[in-house]
Amino acid sequence: MFYISDTIFLLYKNLPSGGTPRPGEISLAHNGTLFLDELPEFQRGVLEALREPLETGQINIARAARRAEFPARFQLVAAMNPCPCGWLGHPAGKCRCTPDQVARYRGKLSGPLLDRIDLMLDVPAVAEADLAARGDGESSATVRDRVTAARAVQLERQGKPNARLSPDEVDRHARPDEAGAQLLKQAMARLSLTARAYHRILKVARSIADLAGIEQISSAHVAEAIHYRRGLADQELS
Repeated sequence: MFYISDTIFLLYKNLPSGGTPRPGEISLAHNGTLFLDELPEFQRGVLEALREPLETGQINIARAARRAEFPARFQLVAAMNPCPCGWLGHPAGKCRCTPDQVARYRGKLSGPLLDRIDLMLDVPAVAEADLAARGDGESSATVRDRVTAARAVQLERQGKPNARLSPDEVDRHARPDEAGAQLLKQAMARLSLTARAYHRILKVARSIADLAGIEQISSAHVAEAIHYRRGLADQELS
Protein backbone atom coordinates (compact mmCIF):
# COMPACT_ATOMS: atom_id res chain seq x y z
CA MET A 1 0.00 0.00 0.00
CA PHE A 2 1.31 3.46 -0.88
CA TYR A 3 0.34 6.78 0.66
CA ILE A 4 1.31 9.68 -1.57
CA SER A 5 1.22 13.46 -1.58
CA ASP A 6 1.18 16.05 -4.36
CA THR A 7 4.97 16.35 -4.16
CA ILE A 8 5.43 12.81 -5.51
CA PHE A 9 4.92 12.10 -9.20
CA LEU A 10 2.16 9.58 -9.79
CA LEU A 11 3.08 8.76 -13.35
CA TYR A 12 6.86 8.58 -13.36
CA LYS A 13 10.06 9.88 -11.79
CA ASN A 14 13.00 11.20 -13.79
CA LEU A 15 16.50 9.98 -13.33
CA PRO A 16 19.20 12.69 -13.00
CA SER A 17 20.07 14.58 -16.19
CA GLY A 18 16.74 13.74 -17.83
CA GLY A 19 17.37 10.02 -18.12
CA THR A 20 14.90 7.22 -18.65
CA PRO A 21 11.70 7.66 -16.59
CA ARG A 22 11.20 5.30 -13.67
CA PRO A 23 7.82 4.00 -12.45
CA GLY A 24 5.91 6.40 -10.23
CA GLU A 25 3.67 5.59 -7.28
CA ILE A 26 0.81 4.33 -9.46
CA SER A 27 2.98 1.64 -11.02
CA LEU A 28 4.61 0.83 -7.70
CA ALA A 29 1.10 -0.02 -6.47
CA HIS A 30 0.63 -2.51 -9.34
CA ASN A 31 -1.32 -5.57 -8.12
CA GLY A 32 -1.84 -3.79 -4.81
CA THR A 33 -3.73 -0.88 -3.27
CA LEU A 34 -3.19 2.85 -3.78
CA PHE A 35 -4.66 4.90 -0.91
CA LEU A 36 -5.26 8.63 -1.36
CA ASP A 37 -6.35 10.52 1.74
CA GLU A 38 -8.06 13.95 1.49
CA LEU A 39 -8.73 13.30 -2.20
CA PRO A 40 -9.98 16.79 -3.21
CA GLU A 41 -6.80 18.37 -1.83
CA PHE A 42 -4.64 16.82 -4.53
CA GLN A 43 -3.80 18.93 -7.54
CA ARG A 44 -6.21 18.55 -10.45
CA GLY A 45 -3.46 17.18 -12.70
CA VAL A 46 -2.62 14.49 -10.17
CA LEU A 47 -6.24 13.35 -9.98
CA GLU A 48 -6.74 13.36 -13.74
CA ALA A 49 -3.58 11.26 -14.13
CA LEU A 50 -5.49 8.43 -12.46
CA ARG A 51 -7.99 8.14 -15.30
CA GLU A 52 -5.82 6.20 -17.78
CA PRO A 53 -4.54 3.53 -15.38
CA LEU A 54 -7.98 3.05 -13.82
CA GLU A 55 -9.34 2.38 -17.30
CA THR A 56 -6.52 0.41 -18.94
CA GLY A 57 -4.32 -0.90 -16.13
CA GLN A 58 -1.21 0.73 -17.59
CA ILE A 59 0.51 4.08 -18.03
CA ASN A 60 2.01 5.35 -21.29
CA ILE A 61 4.62 8.11 -21.10
CA ALA A 62 5.74 10.03 -24.20
CA ARG A 63 8.56 12.54 -23.74
CA ALA A 64 10.59 13.95 -26.61
CA ALA A 65 12.56 11.00 -28.00
CA ARG A 66 11.57 8.59 -25.24
CA ARG A 67 8.49 6.47 -24.69
CA ALA A 68 7.76 4.23 -21.71
CA GLU A 69 4.93 1.94 -20.68
CA PHE A 70 4.43 0.89 -17.07
CA PRO A 71 1.95 -1.63 -15.60
CA ALA A 72 -0.56 -0.02 -13.24
CA ARG A 73 -3.39 -2.37 -12.32
CA PHE A 74 -4.22 -1.41 -8.75
CA GLN A 75 -7.16 -0.97 -6.43
CA LEU A 76 -7.82 2.68 -5.65
CA VAL A 77 -9.06 3.53 -2.17
CA ALA A 78 -9.68 7.20 -1.42
CA ALA A 79 -11.10 9.24 1.46
CA MET A 80 -12.44 12.77 1.68
CA ASN A 81 -14.39 15.05 4.00
CA PRO A 82 -18.00 15.90 3.11
CA CYS A 83 -17.14 19.62 2.96
CA PRO A 84 -14.15 21.98 3.44
CA CYS A 85 -14.56 22.15 7.24
CA GLY A 86 -15.39 18.44 7.55
CA TRP A 87 -18.55 18.84 9.65
CA LEU A 88 -21.31 18.64 7.04
CA GLY A 89 -24.10 16.34 8.24
CA HIS A 90 -22.85 16.17 11.84
CA PRO A 91 -25.73 15.95 14.36
CA ALA A 92 -24.27 18.89 16.32
CA GLY A 93 -24.73 21.18 13.32
CA LYS A 94 -21.15 22.44 13.43
CA CYS A 95 -20.80 22.95 9.67
CA ARG A 96 -20.79 26.58 8.53
CA CYS A 97 -19.92 25.94 4.87
CA THR A 98 -22.24 27.47 2.30
CA PRO A 99 -23.73 25.30 -0.47
CA ASP A 100 -21.44 27.06 -2.96
CA GLN A 101 -18.36 26.24 -0.88
CA VAL A 102 -19.38 22.60 -0.65
CA ALA A 103 -20.07 22.46 -4.39
CA ARG A 104 -16.67 23.96 -5.22
CA TYR A 105 -14.95 21.53 -2.87
CA ARG A 106 -16.62 18.50 -4.43
CA GLY A 107 -16.20 19.98 -7.89
CA LYS A 108 -12.47 19.35 -7.62
CA LEU A 109 -13.31 15.75 -8.52
CA SER A 110 -14.17 15.61 -12.20
CA GLY A 111 -17.06 13.61 -13.62
CA PRO A 112 -14.77 11.36 -15.71
CA LEU A 113 -12.74 10.46 -12.59
CA LEU A 114 -15.83 9.72 -10.48
CA ASP A 115 -17.21 7.64 -13.34
CA ARG A 116 -14.27 5.26 -12.82
CA ILE A 117 -14.98 4.78 -9.08
CA ASP A 118 -17.49 1.97 -8.51
CA LEU A 119 -18.20 2.18 -4.77
CA MET A 120 -18.80 5.44 -2.89
CA LEU A 121 -19.83 5.26 0.75
CA ASP A 122 -20.86 7.99 3.17
CA VAL A 123 -19.40 7.24 6.60
CA PRO A 124 -21.23 9.35 9.24
CA ALA A 125 -19.77 10.38 12.57
CA VAL A 126 -19.96 7.71 15.26
CA ALA A 127 -21.80 8.62 18.46
CA GLU A 128 -19.74 8.64 21.65
CA ALA A 129 -21.86 5.87 23.17
CA ASP A 130 -21.21 3.65 20.16
CA LEU A 131 -17.45 4.15 20.37
CA ALA A 132 -17.33 2.32 23.70
CA ALA A 133 -19.81 -0.38 22.70
CA ARG A 134 -18.59 -3.79 21.63
CA GLY A 135 -19.29 -4.45 17.98
CA ASP A 136 -21.34 -7.48 16.99
CA GLY A 137 -20.34 -7.59 13.32
CA GLU A 138 -18.57 -10.35 11.45
CA SER A 139 -14.92 -11.05 12.05
CA SER A 140 -12.33 -10.25 9.40
CA ALA A 141 -11.66 -13.97 9.02
CA THR A 142 -15.31 -14.64 8.19
CA VAL A 143 -15.39 -11.88 5.60
CA ARG A 144 -12.10 -13.08 4.12
CA ASP A 145 -13.46 -16.59 3.70
CA ARG A 146 -16.56 -15.28 1.92
CA VAL A 147 -14.48 -13.10 -0.42
CA THR A 148 -12.11 -15.99 -1.14
CA ALA A 149 -15.04 -18.26 -1.99
CA ALA A 150 -16.60 -15.62 -4.27
CA ARG A 151 -13.31 -15.09 -6.08
CA ALA A 152 -12.95 -18.84 -6.60
CA VAL A 153 -16.42 -18.91 -8.18
CA GLN A 154 -15.45 -16.10 -10.53
CA LEU A 155 -12.24 -17.81 -11.64
CA GLU A 156 -14.08 -21.06 -12.27
CA ARG A 157 -16.88 -19.35 -14.20
CA GLN A 158 -14.88 -16.98 -16.40
CA GLY A 159 -11.17 -17.40 -15.64
CA LYS A 160 -10.74 -13.90 -14.16
CA PRO A 161 -12.17 -11.60 -11.46
CA ASN A 162 -15.34 -9.70 -12.28
CA ALA A 163 -13.45 -6.40 -12.32
CA ARG A 164 -11.52 -7.48 -15.42
CA LEU A 165 -14.48 -8.58 -17.52
CA SER A 166 -14.71 -7.00 -20.97
CA PRO A 167 -18.07 -5.59 -22.17
CA ASP A 168 -18.72 -8.78 -24.15
CA GLU A 169 -17.92 -10.92 -21.11
CA VAL A 170 -20.21 -8.77 -18.96
CA ASP A 171 -23.05 -9.58 -21.36
CA ARG A 172 -22.33 -13.30 -20.96
CA HIS A 173 -21.59 -13.58 -17.26
CA ALA A 174 -23.32 -10.59 -15.61
CA ARG A 175 -26.72 -10.51 -17.25
CA PRO A 176 -29.43 -9.64 -14.67
CA ASP A 177 -32.95 -11.04 -14.55
CA GLU A 178 -35.78 -9.16 -16.25
CA ALA A 179 -36.58 -7.01 -13.21
CA GLY A 180 -32.91 -6.15 -12.73
CA ALA A 181 -32.50 -5.22 -16.40
CA GLN A 182 -35.54 -2.96 -16.23
CA LEU A 183 -34.27 -1.27 -13.07
CA LEU A 184 -30.89 -0.60 -14.67
CA LYS A 185 -32.56 0.81 -17.78
CA GLN A 186 -34.56 3.24 -15.64
CA ALA A 187 -31.45 4.26 -13.68
CA MET A 188 -29.52 4.93 -16.87
CA ALA A 189 -32.21 7.37 -18.00
CA ARG A 190 -32.98 9.07 -14.68
CA LEU A 191 -29.37 9.42 -13.47
CA SER A 192 -27.85 10.12 -16.92
CA LEU A 193 -25.33 7.33 -16.44
CA THR A 194 -22.63 6.63 -19.04
CA ALA A 195 -21.99 3.46 -20.99
CA ARG A 196 -18.96 2.92 -18.76
CA ALA A 197 -21.20 3.13 -15.70
CA TYR A 198 -23.60 0.61 -17.23
CA HIS A 199 -20.97 -2.13 -17.46
CA ARG A 200 -19.40 -1.23 -14.13
CA ILE A 201 -22.76 -1.46 -12.35
CA LEU A 202 -23.29 -4.93 -13.78
CA LYS A 203 -19.82 -6.04 -12.66
CA VAL A 204 -20.50 -4.79 -9.14
CA ALA A 205 -23.93 -6.46 -9.14
CA ARG A 206 -22.27 -9.69 -10.30
CA SER A 207 -19.84 -9.46 -7.36
CA ILE A 208 -22.65 -8.76 -4.88
CA ALA A 209 -24.47 -11.86 -6.10
CA ASP A 210 -21.28 -13.93 -5.93
CA LEU A 211 -20.67 -12.86 -2.33
CA ALA A 212 -24.21 -13.98 -1.49
CA GLY A 213 -23.65 -17.30 -3.25
CA ILE A 214 -26.37 -16.58 -5.83
CA GLU A 215 -25.96 -17.38 -9.52
CA GLN A 216 -28.68 -15.15 -11.02
CA ILE A 217 -28.27 -11.39 -10.64
CA SER A 218 -31.53 -9.95 -9.33
CA SER A 219 -33.00 -6.45 -9.10
CA ALA A 220 -31.82 -6.27 -5.47
CA HIS A 221 -28.20 -6.76 -6.55
CA VAL A 222 -28.56 -4.17 -9.31
CA ALA A 223 -30.21 -1.69 -6.92
CA GLU A 224 -27.34 -2.03 -4.43
CA ALA A 225 -24.75 -1.52 -7.16
CA ILE A 226 -26.57 1.61 -8.39
CA HIS A 227 -26.74 2.97 -4.84
CA TYR A 228 -22.98 2.65 -4.43
CA ARG A 229 -22.39 4.55 -7.68
CA ARG A 230 -24.63 7.49 -6.82
CA GLY A 231 -22.17 8.46 -4.09
CA LEU A 232 -21.93 12.19 -3.58
CA ALA A 233 -25.25 12.80 -5.31
CA ASP A 234 -27.06 11.21 -2.34
CA GLN A 235 -25.56 13.63 0.19
CA GLU A 236 -27.43 16.82 0.91
CA LEU A 237 -25.57 20.12 0.65
CA SER A 238 -26.97 21.63 3.85
